[in-house]
Amino acid sequence: MDLQQVRALLEEYTHQLPPLVLPEGHPGDRPIASWIDHTLLKPEALPEQIIQLSREALQFQFAAVCVNPLYVTLVARLLAESPVRTCCVVGFPLGATPTRVKVFETRVCLEEGAQEIDMVIPIGLLRAGEYAAVLEDIQAVTEATHSQGGQIKVILEMALLNQQEKIAGCLLAKAAGADFVKTSTGFGPGGATTADVELMRRVVGPAMGVKAAGGVRTLADARAMLLAGATRLGSSAGVKIVQEAGLER
Repeated sequence: MDLQQVRALLEEYTHQLPPLVLPEGHPGDRPIASWIDHTLLKPEALPEQIIQLSREALQFQFAAVCVNPLYVTLVARLLAESPVRTCCVVGFPLGATPTRVKVFETRVCLEEGAQEIDMVIPIGLLRAGEYAAVLEDIQAVTEATHSQGGQIKVILEMALLNQQEKIAGCLLAKAAGADFVKTSTGFGPGGATTADVELMRRVVGPAMGVKAAGGVRTLADARAMLLAGATRLGSSAGVKIVQEAGLER
């Protein structure tokens, strides 16, 4: 998909969204932990907290551990030879760094053991309608990630966008070849909503990933996001969610 096609679809979807089509076998085919990126991104996080986060991820078999770049080496070492993946944020939390800086940061994180990159787009450029610059930003980080065999999730910070901007962000991420679109950093004015997750799923279709992050704190939250179309959940309350699921059994 090129920029001209993005603009055409944006015009079409602004008037009528495509139907909601969930990925096949979704969402009840796996344990709840396998959908969750166990996350700690607070700037004051201590090394011992990151170690505990990783141990919990191994215990409960979360999809990934998501941390700031400072702790990628530590997490990758703790998760080595396990199915739990190492995830790192890039351009976080504002997205307002030059593309080449994001690419450099991405490469460093991948060299240090990251397998997944969650990047923040240049939100102001999206809001300004500078779609070519946003597409270039996402493509550059996506190419750097895929060249090392990693997966890329594109954080749109949906709470800062209007409907048209949300649709445009999803289309640009898809056009760039990203693996996921993601709702939020968790540091913005709002987190994931089921309405936004459903919108994202409608726009990107059933084949691309959708990650709901920000405010996913309970089993009910998690299930609601999955039913709306999420295929990954970012949460700092992963243990609590899994324990709630266990109590039901």
